[in-house]
Amino acid sequence: MAAEALPATKLAYFDDMWAVEATAVLLAQLQTDDGRIALILDSTIFYPQGGGQPADTGFISGPASGFKFVVEDVRLKDGLVYHYGFLEGPQSDCAVVPKLGDELNLHVDPQRRDLNSRLHSAGHLLDVCMHKMGLSHLEPGKGYHFPDSPFVEYKGLIPQDLFQVKQKELEKEANALILTGGKISASILSYDEASKCCGGVLPSYIAKDSSPRIVKLGDHPGCPCGGTHVEDIANIRSMKITQIRTKKGSTRVSYSIGA
Repeated sequence: MAAEALPATKLAYFDDMWAVEATAVLLAQLQTDDGRIALILDSTIFYPQGGGQPADTGFISGPASGFKFVVEDVRLKDGLVYHYGFLEGPQSDCAVVPKLGDELNLHVDPQRRDLNSRLHSAGHLLDVCMHKMGLSHLEPGKGYHFPDSPFVEYKGLIPQDLFQVKQKELEKEANALILTGGKISASILSYDEASKCCGGVLPSYIAKDSSPRIVKLGDHPGCPCGGTHVEDIANIRSMKITQIRTKKGSTRVSYSIGA
C-alpha cells in the first residue's frame, strides 16, 4: 500500500507522555531515496522531531525474537510518522521479518526521552518566568530545546542595560518554581477552552476551528504544544539562564538544566 493511502498515525504520546514501551501494528515498510528503511505504524510513542524538540530514538522488536529495528530518527509528514533506521544483526532468515499487519513492540530510549522532555519543559517554564518578571510584553517565538544550546526567542527587546539583572531574576524565579513543583498536564481542548486556559488569547497560527493541544505547568497559563514533557516541574531539577542577547527586534534567552 502506498504511503499516501495509509491512515494517519495515532500519536500515542499525546495520551501518555511518559510511556516508553508500547505495541503497534506495522502498516508499511519503505526504502527511501537515500537508502534508509522507514517503518510506518498505526500508532506510535516515538516523538517525531518538531516544535524545537529532537526526535526519540530506540528500537522496535518482534513478533519473532530475531527481529530488531534500530530507530535512529523519527519524522512526521502529512499525518504519517516515519521511523527511520536499520535492521540490527543477521536478518537473512525471512521468518524473523515482520509482515504487514503484525504487532510490533516499541521501545523508546528512556534517558533521551527524559532529557528532551526536561529541556522542553524548561523552555515552557522560562515563558512563565518571563511573565512573572514583568516581561509579558515579549511574545514567545522560536524555541530550540536541543541539548547542545537550548533557547527561546521572543519578539521584542529587553534593554541591554537590564540583561544582567533580568538574567539573575529569571534564573532565581525558575529555580524557585522548580523547588515548589507543580503537575504538568496536556489536554486536547476546543478553541474557546484553549484560549481560556492560555490566559484569554491564542497565537495567530492556531486556527479558530481547531482543537489545539495545550500544555499547562502547574497553575500557570498554558500554551499550545505538541511535545513531550516531564510529569512535574520539579523534575526539571535545576535551571541556569546562560545568556540574554538581542538581534533584529528579537530577544534570545539561552538556558541549561542540571544533570
